[in-house]
Amino acid sequence: MGDLLLVRPAETVPADGTLMTASASLDESMLTGESLPTDYARGAHILSGSLNGADALTMRATATPAQSQYSQIVALVADASASRSPTVRLADRFALPFTGFALVLAALSWAASADPTRAAAVLVAATPCPLLIAAPVAFLGGISRAAGAGIIIRSTQALEQLARARSIAFDKTGTLTSGAPLVGSIVLAPTASPLTEGDVLELAASAEQYSTHVLATAITAEAAHRGRTLHPAVSAQEHATNGVHARLAGTTVVVGKRRFVEEAVGPVPDAPLPPGETAVYVGVGDRYAGYICLRDALRSTATTTITSLRALGVHQVLMLTGDIGTTARHIARQAGVSTVHAGCLPKDKVDIVRNLPDRPVIMVGDGVNDAPVLAAADIGIAMGAKGSTAASESADVVITVDDLSKVTEAVLIGKRTLRIALQSIGIGIGLSVLLMASAAVGLVPPLAGAVGQEGIDLLTILYALRAARTPRASTSARHTGRHTGRPTGETMNRPGPGTGVE
Repeated sequence: MGDLLLVRPAETVPADGTLMTASASLDESMLTGESLPTDYARGAHILSGSLNGADALTMRATATPAQSQYSQIVALVADASASRSPTVRLADRFALPFTGFALVLAALSWAASADPTRAAAVLVAATPCPLLIAAPVAFLGGISRAAGAGIIIRSTQALEQLARARSIAFDKTGTLTSGAPLVGSIVLAPTASPLTEGDVLELAASAEQYSTHVLATAITAEAAHRGRTLHPAVSAQEHATNGVHARLAGTTVVVGKRRFVEEAVGPVPDAPLPPGETAVYVGVGDRYAGYICLRDALRSTATTTITSLRALGVHQVLMLTGDIGTTARHIARQAGVSTVHAGCLPKDKVDIVRNLPDRPVIMVGDGVNDAPVLAAADIGIAMGAKGSTAASESADVVITVDDLSKVTEAVLIGKRTLRIALQSIGIGIGLSVLLMASAAVGLVPPLAGAVGQEGIDLLTILYALRAARTPRASTSARHTGRHTGRPTGETMNRPGPGTGVE
């Protein structure tokens, strides 16, 4: 504590501390869920685990790394994992009554016939393989089927819990939303004529191409998407956390915060923004030209995913986010989520999930701040394609492609696998009981009982292997109420068309 630290561009803040430089822009999305960078001035308290922006900063440590925010999250993950109750395996629920029935039937047949051979025949026919082999084969088949779809399920217990899920909670940033700012509307100032929206975007992107800021990246990507040609600058200077001042051939362009642009071109009106959006102001020459709206957009598959989950029996859908309430509620309305908990710290998310009455509970997230609640939930699902390693390591299920609809597919695979496992157990036990009853009345000798139980084992195992097969498209469509098709995934630059579940 007290050490003066240098944090270089794009490095992670190593400990909690006080900012000593004039200003800094930090990406705190992995800690708080806020998708847009947060600007700080000298003297502000900054947190370990934040990602520094394009300019080096100095800070004075107010805590050791072991006492800082990031380490507290790691400790919370360990506590949440240790407090989870163990799951009883499906086969264990049937093993004890089946064993007891076999022993009682063998004893009764011996007592009734005074022939120990009948008791032996009953015990030989009492095959445990539907419990010991067929059910695990079905679950391993389901895990294999999920892996082929880009869903890594770490245990058979997690697959069974997926099938029984009654509640689901989503993180916002990077889970329900793309996690990267996208350009929305471009609003021209009355004095911008004869410039068009495309001209303002083109000039702004020409200046922003010399910046490494995440908002600059979004603007240049939008210009490229629209086919606009970027102009080289005669000179360009980035002002940390404020914007870019560039001199292009024939004109000067200023892009950034309102006050920064105002200093260059005169009065700039404050943009009326809806919840969840931010504005980048643009000045061209000596005039204010307008502003570009940016937002963290809802994933194209978010609404259909939530609708499909409700159709599969998930009754309660929540959003848990560290973002502010207005932004969170705006995204929730778009996605169809009725219950929103905003401004949540990692511990708050854990407490909310632990107290949900409808269980099992699924939690879906991607950030470091989601790792504790992923460990605490009955089933933690990590969006692992672009999420944090901490989230993936603490989750029961990792989705390896950037496609939210895979959550629905994971639940669907779980339900189908559980159904096949129960059917395998039912078929195996039913045939075993019939064979045991025949042996008890003397119709089946021990040798025939041994051959019969091997046939039952083979039949139930072959039936259980159905779980590894890809179901017909019509089956998935019937369960989800959606058109079928190969999922195309998400594009971080802009939302694509809705996709279905295989």
